[in-house]
Amino acid sequence: MKIPTFPTTYLTYLAILGSIPHNVLATDVLSTKGFMSCLDDSKVKLKKMDIQFDKSTNQVNFDVGGRSQLEQNVTAVLSISAYGKQIYSKSFDPCKNDPHVEQLCPVPKGDFSAAGKYKIPESYSSMIPAIAYNVPDLDAKSKMQLKTKDGNGKEQDIACYESNVTNDKTAEVPGVSYAAAAIAAGALLVSGLSALAGGASKGAGSQSSPTFTEVIWYFQGIAMNGMMSVQHPSVYRSFTSNFAFSTGFVPWTGMQKSIDNFRSKTGGNLTGDSVENLENSQLIFQQPGSSSDLNKRAIVDDLVKRALVFARDVETSVNGSSTGDDSGAKGSEDAKEQKYVKGIEAYVAKFVVPKSNTFMTVLLIFAIVLAAIAAGILLFKAILEAWALFGKFPKKLTSFRKHYWWILAKTNTNLILVLYGVWTLYCVFQFTQGDSWAAKVLAGVTLGLFTLILVGFTWKIWSIANKFKKLEGDSSAGLHENKEVWRKYSIFYDNYKKNYWWIFVPAIVYMFLKGCFLAGANNHSLTQTAGLLIVEALFLILLLWLRPYSLKSGNWINISIQVVRVVSVVCILVFVEQLGFSQTTQTVTGVALIVVQGVLTGVLGILIAVNAIINCVKMNPHRRARKEREKAKDLDALTPLDAHNSLLMYPMDSKDGKGQHPEMVTTHARGRSENGYDMLPLRDESNDRLAVKPGSAGTDVSYHDRTRSISPVENQRRQPQLPDLGYKGLAI
Repeated sequence: MKIPTFPTTYLTYLAILGSIPHNVLATDVLSTKGFMSCLDDSKVKLKKMDIQFDKSTNQVNFDVGGRSQLEQNVTAVLSISAYGKQIYSKSFDPCKNDPHVEQLCPVPKGDFSAAGKYKIPESYSSMIPAIAYNVPDLDAKSKMQLKTKDGNGKEQDIACYESNVTNDKTAEVPGVSYAAAAIAAGALLVSGLSALAGGASKGAGSQSSPTFTEVIWYFQGIAMNGMMSVQHPSVYRSFTSNFAFSTGFVPWTGMQKSIDNFRSKTGGNLTGDSVENLENSQLIFQQPGSSSDLNKRAIVDDLVKRALVFARDVETSVNGSSTGDDSGAKGSEDAKEQKYVKGIEAYVAKFVVPKSNTFMTVLLIFAIVLAAIAAGILLFKAILEAWALFGKFPKKLTSFRKHYWWILAKTNTNLILVLYGVWTLYCVFQFTQGDSWAAKVLAGVTLGLFTLILVGFTWKIWSIANKFKKLEGDSSAGLHENKEVWRKYSIFYDNYKKNYWWIFVPAIVYMFLKGCFLAGANNHSLTQTAGLLIVEALFLILLLWLRPYSLKSGNWINISIQVVRVVSVVCILVFVEQLGFSQTTQTVTGVALIVVQGVLTGVLGILIAVNAIINCVKMNPHRRARKEREKAKDLDALTPLDAHNSLLMYPMDSKDGKGQHPEMVTTHARGRSENGYDMLPLRDESNDRLAVKPGSAGTDVSYHDRTRSISPVENQRRQPQLPDLGYKGLAI
């Protein structure tokens, strides 16, 4: 019997997927990964089903077992689908020779198992496309149905099982996570260096886009796409897992066990939601019978049928009695419990984090990061103090030494600002899905505290802006020109134009709404996606309308990032089950998303490297403008008797041919000199007199009156003049 080959269309899709980075160390092996029943009332219950094909040996190893309620003759139907399209279907009678399957002829009553290995002829194994062994997250599956005839000769289903097939290649690659983390670390380093170069505190972020905050928000957006309650293509789900670190997730089994213990003591239920339960479960990301019918994981299950044809060295067991030779068989443990997961629960389950542990996991990691930041700043402070005892450290570190407590507070505030969106998400998810009352209390307290901190800073900045608006008519003057205000609060608005300093407020609201929609509408894919699309689109319109960033490059970079966010949510609409898009369309859309988001990630990395160079030689525009205004104020404060009075004299380079300065006019007569300067007459000392201070009659208090009597006409004609210092017309 001929095994069908992949159509050209599917080979094209596989070629695109094969270009995505994956684990190149894996061998050419196809294997089943879990199984699930597709029949509610199955008369045959499978307990385990492990099947593996190794191309290098053309050998299939299998181990299956289950329990049947009665002995009966059956007809088996094997179907195979890839990327949502059925590519093979065959019905056969195990008791006949096309092929004859002794283990199923008939299906025995009670417990049964079969394990063994099969040799597949080269003519069959060569028909599997080579690319099927290299495509990351191979998207195919097989279905086995057992049917029997009732007394009226009518067929009825007694068992139905689906099994996914994998080649152990995946788009969830540690190298991608390391590269993304390196990009974020580079952005943080550039932020710190530019802050030190600009005289600001570490973490102030006085730099060009993309900043550390913008990079982390972008990575969080990719991760949050993977948390949505839609039927993601497996390749895109794996890709989004590479950015989980930006949301505070780090795999740590020991921590999960401690959280389980905490939950068990505070009202939590560990029966079906614990790390131990999750480790012993097989995750199912597609609900059986859904409209999209996620028909995953290709070709391999065809080998199941071929294995039955060419059986060798098979061990069988019926009700505890075994037959055959077990020399080549490799038994497996009892089947893992099938656990259907979706949305945020599905995303965190890949890191062996139970859904009820989600918030506590992030809380503990956040506490560790805060402690590390505090320890680092205090250690650096101690180093500076020791340095000061034995030598003189650079002047720029003086500000850190003097204001280290404020720097610590500001750094922690910046961390809260970076994580506020995902923190809202996890807290709302804890309220709706958590079972521990203590964890819910912690979620409410921390979310309220973080919100109050951001609201407090917002109110303070707003009040400062209003104060300067009343005094100087410009609300942004104090925020950008006052050095002390800038040092304390610039982390919120340093990258915005002076007139748009308030943009950080809608940015915070945007993050809050995004987290609320994602967690609040969990498991409601259409509502969740529509809400996120509205939020993302409104923020994009705001950026396009105002273009609030101080640098043109900042506007275009952030607008581009927001465009990618909107496009990503539009594409995710394709994954919504209710809309009924085919699996082929969903897979192609997922690959397109990976390409777009991956390219933008690389571009951000390049821009960060460029900024590292630019920020070393270029001062922050707001700080540069403030310095220029300070210099201008110094010049405005000059008086005629200051040493700077030389500015009113002849230019220093105005010399005659002999190298001497021209003579200065010494007359007190009014009118312009021949060189164009009006001379200022000496004060009439006769007008100086002691006089009684007005309003102090009858007292001995006096003051020195320096006023002069000048006629109105003379006062109108008076022009600025140089004083006669008695140099007889010669300049010294």
